[in-house]
Amino acid sequence: MPVTNIRRWILLIGAYARHGYYQEALDIYAQMQKQGIKYNQFVIPSVLKACGNVSGCRMGEKIHCIVFKCLFESDVFVSSALIDMYSKCGELEMAKRVFDEMVDKDLVAVNALVLGYAQHGFAKEAMTLVEKMKTFGLDPNVVTWNTLIAGFAQKGDEQETVDRLFELMRVNGVEPDVVSWTSVISGFVQNFRCHQAFGTFRQMLSCGIYPSSATISTLLPVCASLAKVMRGKEIHGYAMVIGLENNIYVTSALVDMYSKCGFISEARILFYKMSERNTATWNSMIFGCANHGCCNEAIKLFNQMENEESKKLDHLTFTAVLTACSHAALTDLGQSLFLLMQEKYKIVPRLEHYASVVDLLGRAGKINEAYDLIKTMPIKPDLFVWGALLGACRNHGNIDIAEIAAKHLSELEPDSAGNNLLLSSVYADAGSWGTVTRLKKKIKKKKLQKFSACSWTEGS
Repeated sequence: MPVTNIRRWILLIGAYARHGYYQEALDIYAQMQKQGIKYNQFVIPSVLKACGNVSGCRMGEKIHCIVFKCLFESDVFVSSALIDMYSKCGELEMAKRVFDEMVDKDLVAVNALVLGYAQHGFAKEAMTLVEKMKTFGLDPNVVTWNTLIAGFAQKGDEQETVDRLFELMRVNGVEPDVVSWTSVISGFVQNFRCHQAFGTFRQMLSCGIYPSSATISTLLPVCASLAKVMRGKEIHGYAMVIGLENNIYVTSALVDMYSKCGFISEARILFYKMSERNTATWNSMIFGCANHGCCNEAIKLFNQMENEESKKLDHLTFTAVLTACSHAALTDLGQSLFLLMQEKYKIVPRLEHYASVVDLLGRAGKINEAYDLIKTMPIKPDLFVWGALLGACRNHGNIDIAEIAAKHLSELEPDSAGNNLLLSSVYADAGSWGTVTRLKKKIKKKKLQKFSACSWTEGS
């Protein structure tokens, strides 16, 4: 590329940013800086968009300095891009400051700030801004209203609030569309109000609004969480009727729903029929196989994913395959995959990875090795990590480390009796009945709660 041709740099950075290749856009921008190309106001919005989507707030702040230095702040596109970048990075005060300093406020800038408020839980502030729009000479459009609805829905507000927003939309001459309804359904799902999510879906259909792939893929996880496979099959059938069965997001959600409901064969059929798979599809199938005892198939799928689509591997992929290794007692393979994740794919281990490896080592009887791993963790172990260790100690009769694990669990769950009961089982297996009696008296004296086991089943 000719180093002096600024238009080509602008087009290249803009193309990367528009198609979601945000890091690549920033890399091209860095090359442009090294070439000493002079800035202009046309390249800044694309770079700021990339910064916002990779949480590159520091980089965005540097761009903001360039905006001041080059006197670009009067450009409405640059100001709107700054608001969007700061909002996505959670710097709402800076976003509001840029917005307040704009001489000519436009709808794009308002929507960017409304979105920032909504995404970070400030739905009332978003509403206040929308109410002020008339003073700027602007009318909210469907994007504004949908953003506002999503904010209140995610916050978990009552149905009356959402109904009021729908009414305000109509008063302002904007009819709720499929995005509006899907935002409400998504909010209910995120707040575990599953029956209201289904009720809203039925209400949407009664208004003559056809669901999109986003609506279907939002609703299917509810069927999985409630193990309502019949409801899931009904939605599957409806997706087929309206021509959405082959949509990658819908099919991925169906694979996840069927595997979580115990119908691994149906999940497998859908998975192998797919011409294209995303990360969520692979992860759902690997998890499904691992949790249904098909551990060798799970590992085979992981190997296939690594060979064919290695760029799609993420932290959940490794959680799934480590679960399979743990259930299949493949200790050496599990440990090698844990290292592969860090060294080749540069994925920083999370708590769920450590819990899986502790469980893996514990099942193999390597209690001391599992405890040593916990001691070297750069993050504080949670109850799942210590719980995996305590369970291993119970299975292999290691009283000393069981006491350590139980102590940490009692600090994390002071009101739970389950950990003390598990520890008492370790003592009972060792024949230390006096200690068992003392532990049970302690549970009774402190009135610790033992939660009963439960299972979701679907009635006829």
